[in-house]
Amino acid sequence: MKLLVSPVDELEALEAVTGGADIIDVKNPAEGSLGANFPWVIRRVREVVPREVEVSATVGDVPFKPGTVALAALGAAVSGVDYVKVGLYGVSKFEDAVYLSMQVVRAVKEFSPRVKVVIAGYADAGRIGAIDPFLVPTVVEEAGADVAMVDTAVKDGLSLVDLWGEEGVLRFVSLAKDRGISAALAGSLRREEIPLVARSGADIVGVRGAACDGGDRIRGRITSLRVRELVAIIRETEGSLKGHLGLRPKSF
Repeated sequence: MKLLVSPVDELEALEAVTGGADIIDVKNPAEGSLGANFPWVIRRVREVVPREVEVSATVGDVPFKPGTVALAALGAAVSGVDYVKVGLYGVSKFEDAVYLSMQVVRAVKEFSPRVKVVIAGYADAGRIGAIDPFLVPTVVEEAGADVAMVDTAVKDGLSLVDLWGEEGVLRFVSLAKDRGISAALAGSLRREEIPLVARSGADIVGVRGAACDGGDRIRGRITSLRVRELVAIIRETEGSLKGHLGLRPKSF
C-alpha cells in the first residue's frame, strides 16, 4: 500500500519525501477537503521532488460543471503530475458523475496517457448531498478513470473509519478490486486507524492531519518524523499479514 501525503508547499513536500511518502499530493486544505492549490505551487513541488516519487494534484471539491472541471484537470496535468484528483462534491446523480468524469479523463489522457485520473467520493455524502460513495468505483469504471477514492467532506473530527467502520471500508475496496480499479482511502484518518486500512487491501492511503504536528491539517505542518512513523506502521502491518499468510497450510 502506498502512503499519500498532502503538502501545501514545497517545504512540506520535502518533509514528506524525507519521511518516506510514496505519493506527494499537492492540495490546499483551506479550500476544502480536496482543495486545489495554485499551478505554480504544483510545478515547484514537482521540480523539487525526486522523479522516482510520484506527485498528485487535486482539482478541488468540484461542482457539476464538466467544462470547467475538465479545463482545471488539464491544468493540473500540464503541471507535470502523475495523478489528477477530482472530488465529486457538487454531483448527486450517477449519470452526471460519469459524464463529468469522462470529460476529465479525456482532457487528461489526450494530454498524456500516463497521467492517472482519480475520482473521489465522500463517506459523509449525505451531509452535502453528493453521490453515494459506493457508486464511485462504477463511475471510475464507466468513465475510464484509474483510481476510485473516498474522503470526508466535512472535517469535524469524524474519520472515514468512524463513519463506515471496517465493513464499509472493506466493501469500498472490494467494489474497486472487482472492477480491476485501484482503491484509495482517506478521510481524517488517525494513526491508530492506519493498520485497519492496510489490512483492507487498499492500494493507497491518504493523510494530511496524521502527518502534521499536533495532528492539525490546517494550522499544523507536515514533519518527516510523523510521516516516517506512518510508513513504519504500514510496513509493520503488511509484514504481520505476510507472516500470517506464511503460516497457512498449503492446499492440495
